Amino acid sequence: MLNKLTPLAVKNAPVGRHGDGGGLYLLVRPDGRRSWLLRFVLNGRQRDMGLGTAAGPDAVSLKDARSAAAEARKLLDAGIDPIVMRGKKLEEAKADLEKPTFEAFAKDFIDTKATALRNEKHIDQWRMTVGPAYCKGIQKKRLDEIDTEDALAILSPIWTVKSETAARIRGRLEAILDAAKAKGLRSGENPFRLRGHIEFLLPKRNRLQRGHHAAMDYKAVPAFWPKLDALDSLSAQALKFTILTAARSGETRGATWGEIDLDEKLWTVPKERMKAGREHQVPLSDEAVAILRKVLPLAPQGAERGKALVFPSRKRTPLSDMSLAMCLRGRVEGITVHGFRSTFRDWCGDMTTYPREVAEAALAHTLRGVEGAYRRGAALEKRRALMSDWAAYVTGTQARNVLQFQRSA
Repeated sequence: MLNKLTPLAVKNAPVGRHGDGGGLYLLVRPDGRRSWLLRFVLNGRQRDMGLGTAAGPDAVSLKDARSAAAEARKLLDAGIDPIVMRGKKLEEAKADLEKPTFEAFAKDFIDTKATALRNEKHIDQWRMTVGPAYCKGIQKKRLDEIDTEDALAILSPIWTVKSETAARIRGRLEAILDAAKAKGLRSGENPFRLRGHIEFLLPKRNRLQRGHHAAMDYKAVPAFWPKLDALDSLSAQALKFTILTAARSGETRGATWGEIDLDEKLWTVPKERMKAGREHQVPLSDEAVAILRKVLPLAPQGAERGKALVFPSRKRTPLSDMSLAMCLRGRVEGITVHGFRSTFRDWCGDMTTYPREVAEAALAHTLRGVEGAYRRGAALEKRRALMSDWAAYVTGTQARNVLQFQRSA
């Protein structure tokens, strides 16, 4: 490679671009500024890489510019972008490239964590919130490259408008980068740390933004039921079953025939599918059993039935949460599927004489002390009566232990 420049030529070169060979240029601007430039082609695209100023107290000498250009060309020969690996020698750059990107590390982190997460929906939420939907800018970055500017770029747009989502994303990213630090893949401050760090750079979050799931007043349920009962879709059957059992939507959508005992009128949800991580038994009312018998012909025969979903989609996968919510559209506004659990609980407290612990056990809420012991003991048969009364109230027939209030004159 022929070197064309000399130190004197660098000092006295006129305005323009002056080549030294091998893609190294001295760039002299009309205002007198002088700088070094390396021009190269990578993956069919021409790139320019600055190598520092060529004049002034911080000037890079011709010798040092040639040395930096030579190191950059070594990276190019290895197929490595010298701009990405600026200032690093070949072996150091290769070592950095072997470090996982955030995208790869996050995937492994979530796969490992999946064994401790409660259900597939929770795992999907992790993958979605730390994926390109919210964290596109850091997917291809190495873990030690992620800084506070990246954290602000991710969190600032949603911190006040999607407060709950932002809080979850921040916590998940903090956990991932803490794990990366524990494995020696990064050092220093975690840019997603809230206390003592990012809390000073973001406005105060509105903690009440999310609120409770919108619920129907229990007094309106008997009038609403015929509208829902008129629907014949599998989603409608799943929604009716969810309301009658006061279950969470995911528990219904993931229910299999192996969990159902029609003779005993009992639904046993395994702990792996429960929010509290404990097996939950649901006594089934006659109305709930009727729904199961209605959809039973859709189930496969023989040994395969036990693993089959009670309410499958056309692809034999669980129904989506939206499919149940769509059954409410046009029939009632501003109500969520999950809100019917609150409706059930309000009805229990206002309209029945059942003890609090029975109602809480029916919702699979974790109980402590005496209440917790009660749940493990006699609560099942009392809950059977409760669920029968709830079904009778919902469907408009007379219940046994429901308080009947007289209208005032």
